[in-house]
Amino acid sequence: MPILALVLLFFSAAMHATWNFLLKSAEEKYIAMGWQVILSGVFSTVLIFFTGLPPRSMWFFAVLSMILEAIYFILLCIAYSDHDFSLVYPIARGAAPALLVLWTALFLHEQLTTGGYIGLAMITGGMILIGATTLMQNHEEKPHLRGILTALSVALIISVYTYIDGNAVKHGPALPYGLSMFVMVPFVTTPYLTHRYGWRSFVSVWKKNRGYLLIGGVLGLVAYMLALFAYTFAPLSYSGAIREVSAVIGAFLGWRFLKEEMGGIRVVGSAIVFAGVMVIAVFG
Repeated sequence: MPILALVLLFFSAAMHATWNFLLKSAEEKYIAMGWQVILSGVFSTVLIFFTGLPPRSMWFFAVLSMILEAIYFILLCIAYSDHDFSLVYPIARGAAPALLVLWTALFLHEQLTTGGYIGLAMITGGMILIGATTLMQNHEEKPHLRGILTALSVALIISVYTYIDGNAVKHGPALPYGLSMFVMVPFVTTPYLTHRYGWRSFVSVWKKNRGYLLIGGVLGLVAYMLALFAYTFAPLSYSGAIREVSAVIGAFLGWRFLKEEMGGIRVVGSAIVFAGVMVIAVFG
């Protein structure tokens, strides 16, 4: 695994985790997420005047990825309104890398080393362990079928759009491709949110959190651009798994600054995830 790719992915994960940490301060998290998508789209629109559009050969992938990103966003909105899903969402993040390995093996013919497979298994296992801890801490709430299916749907969407984006930027310029995708996504997500929650809620969230939202718009855009650049020259199966370190960083930020419980099992799960990244770095 190239060291430069590891650095890019760690910075990407840290930015993604920071944005999610800031998101916790917003009362209406799904609307705050909608603002982040809008602002990232606005910033991308400005930048794309300087970079130009991606080649026509990439347009189909950009549109398809945009549709999947919008579906992913809507599923997250459903998840935030479903307490049951909030328990199993970390497991979805752990399942996504495993699915991505399948797509890259079938369609990109990526051949991983034994150490790479061990590292991927450690990252997936660590993420699932962190999610299982959340489940065990909620004895009164048992996850029902809807929550589990939603979590698995999110994992599937993450793995598919990561594969599409990774495949696209291996055959064309990453920056205009990513910017064009960010420009398009708000045209799907914003009508959904305004129909569901109304413009007044949008305005209220903006007035209370505009500083965090502007920062989030920048962080969300830059974080994904860094990941796309890593995809251009690093194995996609490794890269997709390493990005999930953001969940571990987010858990640490919540424990350090919001006094959220970390728990011994979460610490072990986090250690396993980071150990898996090191295994990929050395033996992948």
